Amino acid sequence: MTDQINLNSTKAKSSQQAMEWEDKYGAHNYHPLPVVLDRGKGLELWDIEGKRYFDFLSAYSAVNQGHCHPKIVDALTEQAQKLTLTSRAFYNSRLGEFEKLITEMLGYDKVLAMNSGAEANETALKLARKWGYMVKGIPENKAKIVAVSNNFHGRTLGVISASTEQSSTHGFGPFIEGFVIIPYDDVPALEEALQDPNVCAFWVEPIQGEAGVIIPEQGYLTKAKAACDKYKVLLMADEVQTGMCRTGKMLACDHELVRPDVLILGKALSGGIMPVSAVLADDEVMLTIKPGEHGSTFGGNPLACAVGIASLQVLVEENLADNAHRMGKIFRAKMEEIKTKSPMVRTVRGKGLLNAVEIEPMNGLTAWDVCLNLKKNGLLAKPTRQDTIRFAPPLIISETQMLECCHIIEESIITIL
Repeated sequence: MTDQINLNSTKAKSSQQAMEWEDKYGAHNYHPLPVVLDRGKGLELWDIEGKRYFDFLSAYSAVNQGHCHPKIVDALTEQAQKLTLTSRAFYNSRLGEFEKLITEMLGYDKVLAMNSGAEANETALKLARKWGYMVKGIPENKAKIVAVSNNFHGRTLGVISASTEQSSTHGFGPFIEGFVIIPYDDVPALEEALQDPNVCAFWVEPIQGEAGVIIPEQGYLTKAKAACDKYKVLLMADEVQTGMCRTGKMLACDHELVRPDVLILGKALSGGIMPVSAVLADDEVMLTIKPGEHGSTFGGNPLACAVGIASLQVLVEENLADNAHRMGKIFRAKMEEIKTKSPMVRTVRGKGLLNAVEIEPMNGLTAWDVCLNLKKNGLLAKPTRQDTIRFAPPLIISETQMLECCHIIEESIITIL
């Protein structure tokens, strides 16, 4: 049959053709905005026809450093011509360098490098259970992990076993046992759950991104860490979306000076170039996993390590946490102004450059329609939870660009009615 296949497949000639090919040949597991992106640089993206857009999603915070950052691209191309993959059957010359940099930067004894954020979360779940048995002394196969409602940690089977979102769980059971679900931002519920001696970990996002940028009360993480320490339970922070300067600090947990026992990272650790994720913990936790008990052929590969090193360097050298803090304040102030002008804007919330605007459906128009109007006017964003638009541009955005983008958002919301 392969002799009938054109191995020199012609590139799509138009956005319409590209979308038709995806619809015909690809799985229908996403519902993308109708735009076909072909090129990116910094804050900007271009479609096949050459129309320019401002990116206000950043691949769900994977592109914090901007599209095709030259330092990260240079690191990729240089390493790609030297060595890309060995597997962990051997040492490679870049993994130790990456491990040293990230552990010293974030203050942990050890790191376990993986690829996707979902893989990193699965790794954390295994670490927590192993620590529960080996260190806390939980009876075999009795370990429990406390998670919260409306969480999002990925879509692998282990992860969705703790999900309360029907779109993630419907039709995929039976699920893995051992999860206890409590409300988010509810310290008394957490205290009660942690009294079970078989609980080994509390698994939480400092800000719930997929749920609509839900920010807990100030002090929630501090109290959660105190409760975990009291009952000898690991605090596992999923900072795949919130980490790497997105919220105005290197980590969202830094806003409360909380140091998680297990830190889960991904997305912007890659600079948007290739999958890079990591789990960080101290020796007491990390060294419970022995050779052969966990791993990944691609995890910690030389190419990913080169990209991860450059991505971390860019975050620090360009002061992207500070810029996220300053630009976020400007963005929210402008959105509050729009709120006074349009009844469609219900709520504005966020931290740093992770922000959300809740849209009040009117005249049959929803958040999806607002995003279509934004696209028409040259700005890309995507709804989450139907009535909420998440706005998360690359952290390199300038004040001039921010003001221009806020004007586009204002025009798109006001003129749609």
